[in-house]
Amino acid sequence: MRPGVIAKYREFLPVTERTPPLTLNEGDTPLVRSRRLAELLGVRELYFKYEGANPTGSFKDRGMVVAVAKAIEAGRRAVICASTGNTSAAAAAYAARAGLEAIVVVPAGKIATGKLAQALVHGARIVAVEGSFDDALCIVRTLTERHPIALVNSINPHRIEGQATAAYEIVDALGDAPDVLCLPVGNAGNITAYWEGFKRYHRAGRARRLPRLFGFQAAGAAPIVLGKPVPNPQTVATAIRIGNPASWQRAVRARDESDGRIEAVTDEEIVEAYRLLATHEGLFCELASAASLAGLRKALEHGWLSGSERIVCVLTGHGLKDPDTAVQFGGWLQKAPPEVEAVESLLGL
Repeated sequence: MRPGVIAKYREFLPVTERTPPLTLNEGDTPLVRSRRLAELLGVRELYFKYEGANPTGSFKDRGMVVAVAKAIEAGRRAVICASTGNTSAAAAAYAARAGLEAIVVVPAGKIATGKLAQALVHGARIVAVEGSFDDALCIVRTLTERHPIALVNSINPHRIEGQATAAYEIVDALGDAPDVLCLPVGNAGNITAYWEGFKRYHRAGRARRLPRLFGFQAAGAAPIVLGKPVPNPQTVATAIRIGNPASWQRAVRARDESDGRIEAVTDEEIVEAYRLLATHEGLFCELASAASLAGLRKALEHGWLSGSERIVCVLTGHGLKDPDTAVQFGGWLQKAPPEVEAVESLLGL
């Protein structure tokens, strides 16, 4: 049985004897070595960190378990977050596990059905505001200043600490840090967390080197790439549809300190990568997750990487988070009458 990240990485987390041992057995997600895509792309060694195997189907569980445990330790009885989906699912699940109230503020009409369903079924109170994620985040920040409610977005430092455990797992699995880590960038907490994790493991002597971090934003929601906030971010990858990331400066620092890059990929490139992961590797991830592979393809095409590196792409969430997207961008589906000959003809058999 998986022990959960608090138990497994306690020495690297900001926990005390008063921190409750909260867990849904998150972490220990698969690091899947690529076969077909590595050959297709000309990469010597390529892995996918499949975070969709976490309890609520995304990497957010890692940070949320720590944030909610620390909220309990601080005597809070409720947690609140702004979300494009995955944060709301994780917050609602861990609050339910801990017996806390969960409040979620989402941008109306801009959250995938699967994620909204998770928050609803876990008992969260959900407010859909007619605005963007950035508007929602501004609202919850103000509410936590006025009321004794714990804010569990990635501006909560405990979230970052918990998410850093994914970096520890990669090093533990590979025996060292990879040469390059590719990952999507939305609110920019995850690239920040990975860098802190790799640095901490390196200082502790658990890794001999540090990786270069390559983060990728959607072209219609790329404020870090543009160097200015995007007032009305647009992308099919809803999880990274964020115009003013909360961890912007820390992400830039992670990029610069690691000698990495933060670039933009188009929706078309993300969708193509999404399909490639599913059809060539059997990995069903949500659209935003595929930005890591889309970005890797771009990095190879532009010569930013040679392909001789040991590379890990982070797949941040499960594809079932957004079933409507799977139907929209999925593969071959045909109708036929209930007759063997009709199906045989349709299949060309």
